[in-house]
Amino acid sequence: MVNDTPTNTWNARRAAVLSWLAWCREHGHTAPAVPAWAKRLTAPDSQTPARSKTAIDRLIIRRDVGVREKTLYRLLYETAARAEEILTLNIEDPCLTARQARVKAKGAHAKTRRRGQAREDFVLETVYWDAGAARLLPRLLKGRTRGPVFVTHRRPGPGKVVSPRDICPDTGLARLSYGQARALLDEHTALNGPGTGWDLHEFRHSALTHLGEAGASLLMLMAKSRHKKPENLRRYFKPSPDAIAEITSLLAPRTSG
Repeated sequence: MVNDTPTNTWNARRAAVLSWLAWCREHGHTAPAVPAWAKRLTAPDSQTPARSKTAIDRLIIRRDVGVREKTLYRLLYETAARAEEILTLNIEDPCLTARQARVKAKGAHAKTRRRGQAREDFVLETVYWDAGAARLLPRLLKGRTRGPVFVTHRRPGPGKVVSPRDICPDTGLARLSYGQARALLDEHTALNGPGTGWDLHEFRHSALTHLGEAGASLLMLMAKSRHKKPENLRRYFKPSPDAIAEITSLLAPRTSG
């Protein structure tokens, strides 16, 4: 779990309360004021670790990790995308031959028609993957041609309302949720009991760190991560001690002939 989660949770709940109070006032209801001490918190630098490429490869080839999770982990790593973006993919979205897909990015706003009338579609961004995910995707889909890429192993329970987009029309299985995917990853990586394993966001951190260590420029890292500001990308790049030691060797004196 990332260390800045309490800050993000506080800010999200504070915003929800403010929105509710504003709605009350607009509709003529008496609403209390938020105390002055209840300020929005500034999130600290992320402490999400970057896992080594070896550790990620070993996780994905484990026999006790199913093909669904293998594919998810490999896609998260190779695309450096956010987990929510990958989990919301439908089979109709990716271009398997081009190894890319269009995703609804974080904070994406609906496109607008003339005269300000909103449309239901959103501005999309492209994510790219490589050979590892390309080998796993056909095994996961097994001939399915529509519906969510990642689904649960059971149908929704009676009385549970699920959007048609989140149901596989051929199998009736529901889309795998973020919480379910996070629990599976924790089960595969926890060493000291439940809740001590990896977080889904670590694949994004790790991918960007490894690309940076390999010499990718800031502009290329921003293109891969789709960050708009360099300062937002900085917290994702966490060079390993080995990488720092290697670059330090460039400062060594030249040996005389």
